[in-house]
Amino acid sequence: MTRIDWIVLNRLGSRIGVTVLIFYGIIMLAESLDTWRFNFVADNYGLPMAGLMVAMSAVRWTIKTLPVTVLMGAILGFLDLKARHELTVIQSSGISIWRVVRAPTIALAVISLGIALGAETVSTIVNRGLYPTPPGQASMQTPSGEIWLEQESGEFHYVMMATGMQPGGALLGNVTIFRLNGADKDRIEAPEAQLQDGAWLLPSATIRTAHEPARTVYNYRLPTTSSAGEISLKLASTEDMTFFELAGLLSVGVADPLIRNAATMRLIKLLALPLVLTGSLFIAFAFTAGYRRSSNYGPAVLYGIVLGFVVFVITEMADRAGSTGVLDPTFAAVGPAFVAIVIGVTVLLHKEDGRA
Repeated sequence: MTRIDWIVLNRLGSRIGVTVLIFYGIIMLAESLDTWRFNFVADNYGLPMAGLMVAMSAVRWTIKTLPVTVLMGAILGFLDLKARHELTVIQSSGISIWRVVRAPTIALAVISLGIALGAETVSTIVNRGLYPTPPGQASMQTPSGEIWLEQESGEFHYVMMATGMQPGGALLGNVTIFRLNGADKDRIEAPEAQLQDGAWLLPSATIRTAHEPARTVYNYRLPTTSSAGEISLKLASTEDMTFFELAGLLSVGVADPLIRNAATMRLIKLLALPLVLTGSLFIAFAFTAGYRRSSNYGPAVLYGIVLGFVVFVITEMADRAGSTGVLDPTFAAVGPAFVAIVIGVTVLLHKEDGRA
């Protein structure tokens, strides 16, 4: 790396770092206002763990806002280079704009990949262990305290309702099963259901039908195509799984298309984080680094920030569409990043009169 690379990298890195830290502090302050969650963790795990929970929860939200914070920090960095006339000297010496932005792009890509695989993993593990679900918000579609699963395998199609679950989802408690394929077994009740070798094993079950008395059976098995990891994901969220857990789950195979789409979307979105942040960097450079006779950068900064928020909104909308299967997860994860990069490069070429 040359001295010019170090100058540009130092200016941009410091401004981006300060911006991210400011947003992190604001987000952590907002997270600490959830007193029920803080007191719950403090009472069960101690005050230091409650503080750790707030810090890690803020890390997760800070990672989500990185496209905007990186954009704002990069704009401040480029304006600082302009104010010191360093960028003017660099450009007047004949060095191309692509040469100027090369070092920050490489550094940002490496750091963002580390964030996606490292910081996101740590924050997810800590939040998963300490983040309790607030009262009344256990589910938006089912009553609080109930777990519902739709299972099928071949001719077997049924719905399971349970009121208890051990970590991992392989053991459910107080289970009621409703058959959906027209069989004469209308309802099956059992104290517990264990997921073993592609089937739910009910050690003791009561079968109730409309035309005969209830009877008890033992070691009753109901086939399923779901794995333990898939059940755990159905009962939790892809946001509560790390990159490596998602990769392992998808490598084994997921039968449910909705779960597969959600897991694939989150996995590819984490991998696409360097592309998204590169797009934010290009947009910041395109709207602030061009030659200007006046020193009025207000409109350019405003346009850049607005465009950054637009890219952020599009990214979140694509995330929802990819998770639900409306869009292909790969396209939904990579598409917004590609659009941001194209916008930044296009504006740069326009400002440089088409010279690459």
